[in-house]
Amino acid sequence: MAELLTSAQMRAIEHAEIESGCVTGLQLMERAGRGAVEATLSKWPKFSSGYHRALIVCGPGNNGGDGFVIARRLKDRGWDVDVFLYGTADKLPPDAKTNHDLWSNMGQVMAFDPAAVWDCERPDLFVDAVFGTGLTRPLPPDLGVVLEDRMMTHWKHGQSICRLAVDCPSGLNLDTGMIPAPEDDRMPILNSAQLTVAFHSLKTGHKLGLGPTLCGEIQVVDIGLRGADASERAMVGTPPDPERARLAAPVFSSGALPLRIWPGSVVTKLRGQGHKYDYGHVVVCAGGPGRGGAARMAARTALRSGAGLVTVLCPPDALTENACRLDAVMLRACTDAEAFRRTIDDRVTALCLGPGLGVGRDTQELVIAALAHRRGDRGWRDPAVVLDADALTSFEDDPEALFAMTHPRTVMTPHEGEFARLFPDLAQSERAERSKIDVVRMAADRAGCIVLLKGEDTVIARPGGGASVHSANGDRAAPWLATAGAGDVLAGLIAGLTAPETAPDLFCVAEAAAWLHCEAARQFGPGLIAEDLPEMLPKVFLTLER
Repeated sequence: MAELLTSAQMRAIEHAEIESGCVTGLQLMERAGRGAVEATLSKWPKFSSGYHRALIVCGPGNNGGDGFVIARRLKDRGWDVDVFLYGTADKLPPDAKTNHDLWSNMGQVMAFDPAAVWDCERPDLFVDAVFGTGLTRPLPPDLGVVLEDRMMTHWKHGQSICRLAVDCPSGLNLDTGMIPAPEDDRMPILNSAQLTVAFHSLKTGHKLGLGPTLCGEIQVVDIGLRGADASERAMVGTPPDPERARLAAPVFSSGALPLRIWPGSVVTKLRGQGHKYDYGHVVVCAGGPGRGGAARMAARTALRSGAGLVTVLCPPDALTENACRLDAVMLRACTDAEAFRRTIDDRVTALCLGPGLGVGRDTQELVIAALAHRRGDRGWRDPAVVLDADALTSFEDDPEALFAMTHPRTVMTPHEGEFARLFPDLAQSERAERSKIDVVRMAADRAGCIVLLKGEDTVIARPGGGASVHSANGDRAAPWLATAGAGDVLAGLIAGLTAPETAPDLFCVAEAAAWLHCEAARQFGPGLIAEDLPEMLPKVFLTLER
């Protein structure tokens, strides 16, 4: 599934399924444990035969119950298994207690003690089945010293021990993707896995913050939840569900989507013929002399992404500089907001302001004019307005003035610093137990428009709760995107994709732009600089026709 569920949403789905009588909690636990073993054998085929040892640490809740099932299934395959219980058997939930007793008929359950753990023979597989969804407090120190990665060195050649986590590595807040900090001055304990098994669906913390790094490879195990609430609600490329976040990726329900379906359907020029004005006119505002590079990159990206026409507006003394660097992109002089209003006609379908524009009152006036521009007789909807960089920072002293003017056809694309200037109470340092998805949703409601907060875990939200995450991690990692100008390219990409009159929902455009932006970086590879991104788009678009 492409949905990213919170811990509460997952619990509600399981509760509804059990209450309906379609399944019992014991059956779900059995399926989870079996699925975890199958995922382990898939990840490490060497474990399918021969002699192996496992060490499993089970927790005091249902996550521990999954661990007992894993122990039984590995024992059935001829493994030697050491099992420790962090907690007491008489306080286990009923289903976990049942599986504790079933394992007790096959092997010993040892009381958790770090020294006893390290006295065991070196395992081939270390299983963390202690705390899964719902943990919001720091790991207890005695547990942390066993689960912390470097503690594997207590065994000779400990670095080669394979590490499996059930739900998530214990200590990770699976709603926020962060590790709760201890109240004293101790450093948080870093517990990671090479393989994490998630059940039914990914959770938000698997794709936010430290989640992708700590979880390693994530395999989603189907445990047979089939009720109405268990179904995926909104396919990527369609308006989002207001309650559930989703992954901005070409997947839906049980499998991958062909790239021609998504994101291919968002790139209007891939699906039809038309006049250049059918594909829209993008206007990008540029700064003064020596500051035009960012706007030029945004403009070139807008043209590469399929806009029919792109014009750069700049101060008269920057005309020569920009004329030396632009050919297919048109160029017009623009002295101030009044000149901007006279220049923009009713065939302009998207506006991009911010890259290299400069911070101050002049930029504020241009933003005000852009947000006030409406469709004319030749347009059927208002132009999209993409606000980035300086267009946002210019309102840091009075963000409410900006929010009073934005509209549903507006997209803000801040990085964390710009986000903190507009929404200081939602900044990283102020989030506490709120996730990045939570705060971007709040920001979108407050601003009355789409907000795209950039990062390796880019979050996109629109007013009313619809949210999406693009994760540039794992096999989607694109570290070379951390380069000056990459955000300017993304702003131009959103403007270019949304410019055609038949472009889809603006939120869906923003999702696709985030994916395409990352894909261009991935296909280019090491050494990428921002200027390379627009030139990679044709190659990326070719892959979308399959």
